[in-house]
Amino acid sequence: MSNQVKNIEFYLEPSDNHRLSSLCGPFDDNLKQIECRLGIEITHRDNWFKVTGQPVVAKAAVDILKSLYVETQPVRGKFADIEPDQVHLAITEANCLEQEAPDVWEKEVFIKTRRGVVKPRNPNQSQYVANILTHDICFGIGPAGTGKTYLAVAAAVDALERQEIRRILLTRPAVEAGEKLGFLPGDLTQKIDPYLRPLYDALFEMLGFEKVERLIEKNVIEVAPLAYMRGRTLNDAFIILDESQNTTTEQMKMFLTRIGFNSKAVITGDITQVDLPRGARSGLRHAIDVLGEVDEISFNFFKSHDVVRHPVVARIVEAYEKKEEAERKEKFNKQQARLQAQANTAPADTQPNANDEERS
Repeated sequence: MSNQVKNIEFYLEPSDNHRLSSLCGPFDDNLKQIECRLGIEITHRDNWFKVTGQPVVAKAAVDILKSLYVETQPVRGKFADIEPDQVHLAITEANCLEQEAPDVWEKEVFIKTRRGVVKPRNPNQSQYVANILTHDICFGIGPAGTGKTYLAVAAAVDALERQEIRRILLTRPAVEAGEKLGFLPGDLTQKIDPYLRPLYDALFEMLGFEKVERLIEKNVIEVAPLAYMRGRTLNDAFIILDESQNTTTEQMKMFLTRIGFNSKAVITGDITQVDLPRGARSGLRHAIDVLGEVDEISFNFFKSHDVVRHPVVARIVEAYEKKEEAERKEKFNKQQARLQAQANTAPADTQPNANDEERS
């Protein structure tokens, strides 16, 4: 990266004090976030702004400010406040920290729903959406916060609204996340709902609460635990298996063989967060080994830098990855040292005898 520093001056038009206040945030917090993340300096007076920093990053900051200012436009007479997560997403979308080639976004795909346009925030998400649209079975594998489930639900809603499919089926294994929940009161639906809440949340954001409830009543949208998939054949459906790292190998095979004609399946999971009993092999890990060379199936692997939640989430994921890698190396070194010690302390009669060699 160049060590040059560049000053870019520009005006945000039309000038509006309400919109400018929303862009800057309380006590200019939004501007401070951009300055901190990009290593630049932002000076402003009314609608005049000056950005000082390295040329590529400074230009990206200008684009970020302009795009965020567009989002402050009043809707039905109400001004939209720019929240910190919007600033984070705008910085991530700009991708100026990675300095990737400008042609990465040439194949970007947008998903349109009635609630608005859902667009990928980075090249990996863009490729993920493209693979969902072009493959009957698509795997999305990576840490929390990379948009795996959200984009899959958006693609399902889009397909339903364009009448490419007749129903959406969302499922996940009902496995406790490292804790025993004990007896849960209520009927069967109330017992399994807590496990499926992330899927409901994505649907509510895409379609609205009332419409989702109506579609569930009509069985156009079905949310069910994975165990209920056995014996079914799913035609004209968009099926999403979430938290697939908690499937067994038998469950994963069962799910993949449920897919019928004109159906599409998206399987999401994080292989670093397996909650299965000790010794049980994850169906997601097994599927990667078995199906990796099947052309009709796509695998998309997300990394910590693809996280689109709070920026600290990416750093948390990176810290865990470094720690796990160090533990693997330490375990391997201990195994090697133990084998070497066993070889050095082998009984004398197993060692080669010089007299035997001479007699032979």
